[in-house]
Amino acid sequence: MSYPKFATVNADGKEHYGIVTDTGFISLSNRMGAQYPTLKDVIIADKLKHAATSVEGQDDDFTTGNFTYQIPVANGEKLICIGVNYPARNEEYKDGQAAPPFPSMFIRFARSFTGHDTPLIRPKASSQLDYEGEVTLVIGKGGRHIAEADALDHIAGVTLCNEGTLRDWVRHAKFNVTQGKNFDSTGSIGPWMVAYQDESQIADIRLTTKVNGELRQDDRTSRMLFPFRYLINYISTFTTLQPGDIIVTGTPTGSGARLDPPVYLKPGDVVEVEAQGIGCLRNSITDEV
Repeated sequence: MSYPKFATVNADGKEHYGIVTDTGFISLSNRMGAQYPTLKDVIIADKLKHAATSVEGQDDDFTTGNFTYQIPVANGEKLICIGVNYPARNEEYKDGQAAPPFPSMFIRFARSFTGHDTPLIRPKASSQLDYEGEVTLVIGKGGRHIAEADALDHIAGVTLCNEGTLRDWVRHAKFNVTQGKNFDSTGSIGPWMVAYQDESQIADIRLTTKVNGELRQDDRTSRMLFPFRYLINYISTFTTLQPGDIIVTGTPTGSGARLDPPVYLKPGDVVEVEAQGIGCLRNSITDEV
């Protein structure tokens, strides 16, 4: 089944949101922008379906190659990332501990992410830039104390994340990883947000990460320690979820830090995060100037 693919792009010197087609991009901004200035505003108004059907059969405003991708929804209130959410990922720590009873999580800033086909920046402060491929949820309907039974009704769409991490900087402090997770443009989200329809769409997605064509990560969402329903319920217990909020749901085993010896990303490398029914998020690596 094909699901509408919503994106935010730059074209003709302006930012547009709209629909990605097989041949290009249809700008919803040109048609709905006065009423809904951003994709987040469309989500808040619960008009994604209406927006998609309103441009069916229309010609592209921009053909492929004539626009650049941004983060699909960059102006959400919160970017919440989940750690250690696949069985083999827990085993990587080799600390003899069972899988944790509750999810680990941390916050990232929108500035630490860039869009599809835009280089990730290896900062001057560290050469230990690593990849983490993850399935990512965009919240559509906000709420507090959301029941697991109702949780998936709060999803607007799904996208992908390369949750780039500076491995030495996540160990600068005793209890937090914030520093190593928030260098500017070290991660990416995209290419687009696939509109959410039903649970079968996300229940058993194969998620892979390749570096220069070599398969490094390969797992399925059905194996997550903390499923999507649980994450939305748990997070909404301590904070009110808002439309446009992003939940990055965890990465499988296979990051560069876990290779023997570790292999970190270097300029010229290409990372591809791919998931069934969502797409492929691709970024090269370049050094900070």
